Amino acid sequence: MKPIPSPHQLGATLYMPATRQDITEIVLQNKIPDLRSLVICLEDAVSEQDIPVAIENLQGIMQSLAQADRFSVNSGHHRPLVFIRPRHEMMAEYLVANVDLSAIDGLVLPKFTQASLAGWWDIIGSTHLYIMPTLESEEVFDVQKMNQLADMLKKHPCKERIIALRIGGNDLMNVMSLRRSRHFTLYDGPMGYIIKMLVAVFAARGFALTAPVCEHIDDLRLLEKELALDIAHGLVGKTAIHPRQIKCIQQALRVSAHDYTEALSILNSSQAVFKSQGMMCEPATHQRWAMNVLERAVHYGIEPEAA
Repeated sequence: MKPIPSPHQLGATLYMPATRQDITEIVLQNKIPDLRSLVICLEDAVSEQDIPVAIENLQGIMQSLAQADRFSVNSGHHRPLVFIRPRHEMMAEYLVANVDLSAIDGLVLPKFTQASLAGWWDIIGSTHLYIMPTLESEEVFDVQKMNQLADMLKKHPCKERIIALRIGGNDLMNVMSLRRSRHFTLYDGPMGYIIKMLVAVFAARGFALTAPVCEHIDDLRLLEKELALDIAHGLVGKTAIHPRQIKCIQQALRVSAHDYTEALSILNSSQAVFKSQGMMCEPATHQRWAMNVLERAVHYGIEPEAA
């Protein structure tokens, strides 16, 4: 298998329904500039009656991508990471058995729980596919169950296939019979607690988590505000539902010149504690943060200092 992609490669992960007719062009011809990852969705984005059409369309997409790989047709641009989000395990099993998935990077696993882990592993264990389990079921609200799931994943062979865990904001809000406000970020309501809890549980065990979608497509100011909080909570990448969100998300993922300089100082210092730009730096406790900052800078660059 090729090396597992860094979660920092994901950037703005654009979800699109499997019924969409131009996905091949999007992947191969740079139809959406700077797209780094996309999910072809067969779950919430496709109605039940459209599933046969969606699967037929997906088969054509997979054939085209596999053929392009065989003949090295990449139109001179770096291809985005490509994932499929099946509706459930039965659909995933069908896809693995009947569709050429050689050209994709992995699957997004919907409503992932402890109980579903064994079934998913039976499906993907013998394949090349990486996975991004989605935390979006009622179990997510139970801290004890999340700790048990994190411990199970840490010990399971699937750990080597997990690029990141995805936080399913809309599904979790649905469990609470809520919809996000037009005027506030997710962090201003109950999801703020859930995100904090999931970071505490999973990031502490070495798993990356991606940020939920901001479905207010036209309000980029709200998106920018939420992105600042995503990064402050250590989330990596963010779900996108419209191309206009991509640039905003990936600009926010750039590293500030201040953080970049401080990260270098922390990793290169021989001092146990030192002061940098008015703050205490302690390499023993800030090392992991510094390494994360430098890796982000590799993928997104450094934000220019304000004039």
